[in-house]
Amino acid sequence: MHRRQFLASAAVAALLAAVPSVALAQDTPQAVVEAYLAAWNAHDSAKAAEHLADNVTYYDASVGKPVEGKDAAKTGVIDNFLTAVPDAVWQMKGAPVVQDDRVSFEWEFSGTNTGDWSDGTKATGKKFAITGASMFSVKDGKIASQSDYYDALGFYKQLGLM
Repeated sequence: MHRRQFLASAAVAALLAAVPSVALAQDTPQAVVEAYLAAWNAHDSAKAAEHLADNVTYYDASVGKPVEGKDAAKTGVIDNFLTAVPDAVWQMKGAPVVQDDRVSFEWEFSGTNTGDWSDGTKATGKKFAITGASMFSVKDGKIASQSDYYDALGFYKQLGLM
């Protein structure tokens, strides 16, 4: 009887030892990117920024110059958009393409521009919906790079800025 209790305890210990590896599955590149999107959609810029590496590179093809570093990406990108578009919705269209540490997907970003932009552009009060694609690389459970490609001209036209 004592041997059975020992074997049962050993089995429980082995099971508990496996639990951390299950928890690590939450850090897969796809899970990290999906949690990042969820934080954007919860309008929580601090939570979204938690998913970024300290030395993240954010590239917006319509701007052409990358934003370097977590703090700059939080204030210059995430805070900027969530302030200007407090009802923002960022939806993944279809399943993402995942290869090793890379995640890519097509998306729709929509909302109403009721807040001013960080560059001084005043709110237009106009609704918009744009499509685009993003490519991410994830290292050690954090987003190391994000590149966004979308129709900026269509975006500005919908906002009445062109």
